[in-house]
Amino acid sequence: MDLAVKLIVFLPLVAAAISGLLCRVIGDRPAQAVTCAALLIAAALSIFVFVRIGFGPEDGKMMVVKLFDWINSGTFEVSWSLRLDTLTAVMLVVVTGVSSMVHVYSIGYMAEDPSIPRFMAYLSLFTFFMLMLVTSDNLVQLFFGWEGVGLASYLLIGFWYDRPSANAAAIKAFIVNRVGDFGFALGIAAVWMLSGSIDFHEIFAKGPDMAQMRIHFIGMDLPALETACILLFIGAMGKSAQLGLHTWLPDAMEGPTPVSALIHAATMVTAGVFMVCRLSPLFELAPVASQVVTLIGAATAFFAATIGLTQFDIKRVVAYSTCSQLGYMFFAAGVGAYSAAMFHLMTHAFFKALLFLGSGSVINCLHHEQDMRKMGGVKEKAPQTFWLMWIGTLSLSGIGVPFILGHGIGFAGFHSKDSILEAAYGAGTDVGYIAYWLGIVAAFMTAFYSTRLMFLTFYGKYRGDHHTWDHAHESPAVMLIPLYVLAVGALAAGFVAYPWFVGGDWEHFWATSIAVKATEEILHHMHAVPTWSSLLPLLMGLAGIALSYVYYLVRPDLPAKTIKTFNGLYQLFYNKWYFDEIYDAIFVRPAFAIGRAFWKKGDGAIIDGLGPDGIVARSRDVAAALSRFQSGYLYHYAFAMLVGVAAAVTYFSWPR
Repeated sequence: MDLAVKLIVFLPLVAAAISGLLCRVIGDRPAQAVTCAALLIAAALSIFVFVRIGFGPEDGKMMVVKLFDWINSGTFEVSWSLRLDTLTAVMLVVVTGVSSMVHVYSIGYMAEDPSIPRFMAYLSLFTFFMLMLVTSDNLVQLFFGWEGVGLASYLLIGFWYDRPSANAAAIKAFIVNRVGDFGFALGIAAVWMLSGSIDFHEIFAKGPDMAQMRIHFIGMDLPALETACILLFIGAMGKSAQLGLHTWLPDAMEGPTPVSALIHAATMVTAGVFMVCRLSPLFELAPVASQVVTLIGAATAFFAATIGLTQFDIKRVVAYSTCSQLGYMFFAAGVGAYSAAMFHLMTHAFFKALLFLGSGSVINCLHHEQDMRKMGGVKEKAPQTFWLMWIGTLSLSGIGVPFILGHGIGFAGFHSKDSILEAAYGAGTDVGYIAYWLGIVAAFMTAFYSTRLMFLTFYGKYRGDHHTWDHAHESPAVMLIPLYVLAVGALAAGFVAYPWFVGGDWEHFWATSIAVKATEEILHHMHAVPTWSSLLPLLMGLAGIALSYVYYLVRPDLPAKTIKTFNGLYQLFYNKWYFDEIYDAIFVRPAFAIGRAFWKKGDGAIIDGLGPDGIVARSRDVAAALSRFQSGYLYHYAFAMLVGVAAAVTYFSWPR
């Protein structure tokens, strides 16, 4: 088991080094083969570890593989160790499973790009950092992986660095995440100050004591653990694109489509959810912080769904869907349903990666066209992509048949999203009810805009350039095979995994890898909610699909009429609630103004004025004037000496 875990984590790093550093020696194809093989092996080993940990005996549910001592400074000691429990095992399957499919898919999607070895190296490097994050045994090691995926995402979003828009998007993602990471770093420091440790097992053991402490922060006397948990959650808000720190996510679509599937659907953006679940023994002792998590998550689920209704870029629609679904995961964690949050994280990885890669297949089919207004009828040219994307869409919409075989049968999202909404309602708190109803409305909008994407893209007549249509074609097998693999997960993962995550086997499956007390309580209430509250998410999903069908197939004139009637609301949603404009006015323009002031007044007028353009320039002028006396003529030197002697005699003979 130790060797398997080490191979899972370090094979992507070795592959990244080979592909990135030796590609000119070994060639493009071997570089692609090395990275794909490394990830496929890691995925296979992850399944092995998942089975051994998830379904093994109780005494084998948690193990720590120590690699070496990392930091030793006074009383501060940090070891580099790999923590392996059920939570880690689930993330290993998600990360390596999706990443391996993205690697294989990229061989076809990036076939014409001359820098594909560099791209594959970046993908593998990102995967390594993500695996370091999910296997971390302490907060410092987690922070290393946390910052590493931020670096890798910057490289991948800005992969096409000759495009100004890609560079701007990469910088935006990096800076917005630094805002969240500042709060995360403060949270880590607060936990270390309160507990004297950054190791998870010691922190969790001291959680009850930390809950009784107070902390002085920016002039206020605050509950220590609540403050620390809120600071940690700020980091999660940045990494997982929650309301307020979400603005980088849609712009990140400037990167190649495989990047969107890997980073912004299944792995990096879920790091915040993983972190909250990993630290669930602390969050269950911090009720105020948990309420903040619930409200921010619920608001994000609703907010992002409203924007998804109005977008026309096929990748941006899926991106805002990601933002919304992350909100579901967070409010599940906020009400204490940590296993339900991880359940949706797992199923979401399959169907959202399927939708992103399916969108990439459409873009490849239409020669890099992304505007759905210039699509239509694509199912004729790409029938396999059409059916595969319907699987992802119905899973995202949460379609299934309830009450069959106990918990019902349906697409993966049906089981996981409904579990979250039932948990929110079952919590019986005000914030729980708020989250439930916002989630219900978001479920309706999700079904509407996801099927809107399907109808605009695959149905009706083609609305784009006919030269493009004549050359449109289905994607090659190397791109379709990963879609089929992900489609299996989008179809069956929810039904198969329901007993392990939120059903009768959850306690044996999860053991102590998440907060047991909070999870047990909320799952008990979740299974006792009224029938109508369980059926409502499905009914809203079906209603959203039906309305979308009417709007875009039966009465295609209705969207324009609706926009004209509710133009103000439409402009609000279409312009993303003007968050970019507000941030530009509050932060960007003042920062530029301050920068220009320091440049013109400080650097130019004061530093340069007194320095290179002032005293130094005058000294240079004086030196130039005096240098004229160095003529080389003897009579000039004699005259200068005579003047000097006369000046000296005059000075000393002057009466005082």
